[in-house]
Amino acid sequence: MRLVPASKQAPVDCVVVRGALRAAPDVPPRVAGASCAQIQMSLTATARSIPGTLRQSVLIDGTHRLITDEPEHLGGEGSGPAPHELFPAALAACISTTLVIYARTKGWKLGEVYVAVDYDNHSTPRRFDISIEVDGDLDEEQLERLEKVARSCPLRRSLETGFEFAEQIVTPSSGRVS
Repeated sequence: MRLVPASKQAPVDCVVVRGALRAAPDVPPRVAGASCAQIQMSLTATARSIPGTLRQSVLIDGTHRLITDEPEHLGGEGSGPAPHELFPAALAACISTTLVIYARTKGWKLGEVYVAVDYDNHSTPRRFDISIEVDGDLDEEQLERLEKVARSCPLRRSLETGFEFAEQIVTPSSGRVS
């Protein structure tokens, strides 16, 4: 990855390998089953379908809400981002926030930070191309440090570590967990 001032725009290549994810603990037991409720997690999200649409009402950590939707050509209304579009958005926001927080702790005048993430969700392994621009008047040493900081954003570290998936389906009529 190369971090460059806005005046010297250049793409930054990052490769992240696919992994797996654990089930969230606050998913209601009728959906997740007792074993999922016992797993301790630090972040949770739940999605409820909006009947008659492809929209989903998403609740993040019991606090923040957003709506996802599919584009019109897939039968949605295009009223919100598609779920897979949140992935590169989250990575871009995480990198930008991490850089801003770090610069604040150092007293650096970072200026505006612009992070663009191009997510190739068709390649194997999946690929992120990340371009970072900063407006601040920073020297080479500061830019090199910011490169390292950008690579350490919590979401990227999670992606690089890998995941496990634990899935269960419960039906109200059968109570069966599969």
